[in-house]
Amino acid sequence: MRANGVDAAHADLAIGTELLGADGPLAQRIEGFAPRAAQQRMADAVAAALRDAETLAVEAGTGTGKTYAYLVPVLLSGMRTVISTGTRTLQDQLFHRDLPRVREALAAPVRVALLKGRGNYLCLHRMKRARGLPAMRALFDQLRAVEEWARRTERGELSELGEFREDSPLTRQITSTADNCLGSRCDDFDDCFVAIARRRAQAADVVVVNHHLLLSDFTLKDQGFGQILSGSDAVILDEAHQLPELAAQFFGRRVSTRQIQELARDAHVEAQNCGDLPELAEAAQRLSADVTRLEACFVPGSGRQLLARFRADGVAELPLEQLGQSLDELYALLRPLEERNAEIAGVLERTHGLREHWQHILELPPDEDDAPRAEVRWVEPLMRGGSFHATPIELAEGFRRMRETYPGAWVLTSATLAAGGDFSHFVRTLGIEDARTECLDSPFDYAQQARLYLPRGLPEPNQPGYAEAVAAAALPVIEASGGGAFVLCTSHRALRVIAQQLRARLSLRVLVQGEDTRSALLDDFTADGNAVLVGTSSFWEGVDVRGQALRLVIIDRLPFAAPGDPVLDAKIAAIRSAGGKPFFELQLPEAIVTLRQGVGRLIRDNADHGLLMLCDPRLTQKAYGRQVLAALPRMPVLRELEDATAWMRHLAETVS
Repeated sequence: MRANGVDAAHADLAIGTELLGADGPLAQRIEGFAPRAAQQRMADAVAAALRDAETLAVEAGTGTGKTYAYLVPVLLSGMRTVISTGTRTLQDQLFHRDLPRVREALAAPVRVALLKGRGNYLCLHRMKRARGLPAMRALFDQLRAVEEWARRTERGELSELGEFREDSPLTRQITSTADNCLGSRCDDFDDCFVAIARRRAQAADVVVVNHHLLLSDFTLKDQGFGQILSGSDAVILDEAHQLPELAAQFFGRRVSTRQIQELARDAHVEAQNCGDLPELAEAAQRLSADVTRLEACFVPGSGRQLLARFRADGVAELPLEQLGQSLDELYALLRPLEERNAEIAGVLERTHGLREHWQHILELPPDEDDAPRAEVRWVEPLMRGGSFHATPIELAEGFRRMRETYPGAWVLTSATLAAGGDFSHFVRTLGIEDARTECLDSPFDYAQQARLYLPRGLPEPNQPGYAEAVAAAALPVIEASGGGAFVLCTSHRALRVIAQQLRARLSLRVLVQGEDTRSALLDDFTADGNAVLVGTSSFWEGVDVRGQALRLVIIDRLPFAAPGDPVLDAKIAAIRSAGGKPFFELQLPEAIVTLRQGVGRLIRDNADHGLLMLCDPRLTQKAYGRQVLAALPRMPVLRELEDATAWMRHLAETVS
């Protein structure tokens, strides 16, 4: 393969200087492209990793242009490459905007494909069955519109229908899940949109997926669809800072009361459809009743807790035992019926999987208190009922197995992977200690574009009234700014208190997470230009507001993980038992990475200017505060309110 005179075999030697330089094809053919030294260095590092089939972890600060930096060597390599992003939004942006631009600029004849989770596609089989469901009578007009669209669509992506809520009753009835998909046994398999999308992906040179799909595909090994990574030469993991948390979900086991309730319902439906299976129908009804009794044992709002604590008062013991027996009974009745039809076979397969997970999660751990435990078993209340989990304390083995199963080049990149340039926590967590690491600073001039304000006089974050004190300290800064502010909170309680305080005292529009969808809030914030948005974790990353609409970012406190979380506590105990220091090996590095994500919301463009206000007094009062500050972009530090408000007024005058 050749692109613009660069031989693919030697492309890595020229990518940085030629292809991403001032005279390169991207500068000539992509409007607004500007050469960046950090981007060129990253492209060279990615090209070398592809050539040598190495693992590379590269932190590329905001504004580096990391997407182009890995797309150029990937498109020139001739390798079959899987690119995985953190969210479906980024996935769409990469596939529909960035990838076509670079492919066209390089004139690279590369076949590309976009693949999402099955919940994004219409399921023809379930759509046909939905017409006969009593619950669909009230949604008949919507269902008929979907049926008409189904005859026209080529890809079957529900996003083509516009706003389509994932939690709507209709969506659940016309899409499949890993649990209820019939796979190759389905009568509609040849026309299945998911199967077609998978086949396109298998035939493509570059496949764009997201982390949820990639991890679920590896861990579940969906029957009938093959595997995304099969035959790949290279894997690019963008927004890789999300991998540890997501891998913990997928490398462990989970069973929710909703899953079992849906299994009982579907088993009952199939028994009725067959017409001659009264014992199966009765068993399904008993299972449903047992789930309902177990759901009542969960206390809404109680948060995550160890399974042992959930069982401690004995209230849940009988419902747990009865549910296990009902699962066994349902499985025994279904086994002789496997060949009856595809639907019964699918229910049997689901019963087998859930029963296996249930037995694994509920099995008793070792008796010895000091015995090493590879997993932590915990429960979490949901809107109705709850979920049961067995989560691995160490993720390294699962991710190592994934890389060994699909050897080749692995590139992990994000704006935040390291804690002050130190990758040790990230690489140790994923078991990639052999990875080459590269840390590239943001090209933005933070010293000119931004200021860091560390207010004086705030109480310790664990003292009563801290959230009120943060709101009071933020108020004059927001007033001086005239809005255009993100207030990022570390808890929902802080969000409620701060939002209430600001609304009571500001004449500006105050938008609050939870009062509308995330996308709607961001659209309103950007359109207003002078609004204040108060949010928690979902606004700390993946938000790109450029220009004057966002000129002030306020963070209430250092984002340490909340104490009492069973998974965190198990990790802390494991580090302590190994003679380590959990705060410095786990809690502080994770807090720094999360903080840097929030900080990254402020400066998104060379023309952006703003103020970052970090309210936590521990930054100046604790020794580790210096380590946190050293991990942030270099910018002048302000300590006095007068200096902070003067900077905001200066920005207002400069812009006007």
